[in-house]
Amino acid sequence: MSTTSHKARKQRRAKGQAPLHQRRRMVSAHLDSALIREYNVRSLPVRKGDTVKVIRGAKGLKGSENKVASIDLKNYKIVVENITVPKADGTETQRPVDPSDVIITKLDLSDSWRKRKLESFKGGA
Repeated sequence: MSTTSHKARKQRRAKGQAPLHQRRRMVSAHLDSALIREYNVRSLPVRKGDTVKVIRGAKGLKGSENKVASIDLKNYKIVVENITVPKADGTETQRPVDPSDVIITKLDLSDSWRKRKLESFKGGA
């Protein structure tokens, strides 16, 4: 979001019209305290394959820990495996979760660029 305005109207517009490379950064979540100490960074963009723990939400959701199945950049939500809600016809459907309601407990380091970036955070600033 590239706005410096304090007006809520302009902030909402900037978020709604944000390009994909900015939306990806907005779908970020805090790291687990052990990962914060290890990598010296508080939050990172959530990726498919990361393991997250839901810390806020309905009784059935809170406390569950699973892998991220997909990222919905249009709605700024993440889909976590095994978090479902029943539909009216009785079938189960995946429930999108806000990234601010989860903490990342295990990172997917299969991407060499992400791994190098995290290693650079370890050193300090």
